[in-house]
Amino acid sequence: MSVRDAIEREKLFFATHPLYSSMPPGLLGTEVLVSKLTKVMFTHIKHNLPEIAKEIKEKAKEIEERLRDLGPPLPSESTEKMHLLWNMITDFVTIYKNTITGKFDTKRYQNNNNPGGKKELSGGAKIKLHFYNLYRQFVNFNATSEYTDADIEKAIMLHEGDTIPGFPSVDVFVYLIQP
Repeated sequence: MSVRDAIEREKLFFATHPLYSSMPPGLLGTEVLVSKLTKVMFTHIKHNLPEIAKEIKEKAKEIEERLRDLGPPLPSESTEKMHLLWNMITDFVTIYKNTITGKFDTKRYQNNNNPGGKKELSGGAKIKLHFYNLYRQFVNFNATSEYTDADIEKAIMLHEGDTIPGFPSVDVFVYLIQP
């Protein structure tokens, strides 16, 4: 049965019924029920919408914070991926070198493993301290006292092709300290 036919049959039923036919016309039928339920639903939505909007804003803010913690999205193109990987490797190498040389960045990495809050030496600083303690006896030792300027120039010339021009090779140092 179509909706139109159902509404017509409903009107006929209420109009011919002995009890319902005596009631005012604005109180009976599906149309009145739809109208009243629409008003109730509108009032309910109007009452709850600010709370729903507030909750949505809070959830959106929470998700934005989580996304910010995750960092920028991964690039899609291969050149951008290579650039990102290169930057990550460079950062790792810099942190590693700074740790070994004792220039560890404490602002970037707080002592999470140090609940007492005591200041401890990091990586390279510990190594440097061990070397100072180990070679303390050689404080006034001058390793180059036996070499003349000509000896040093000869060592540099022997190893000249090993590195960038203008920068002596590490091999020069090794050559000079060997017995």
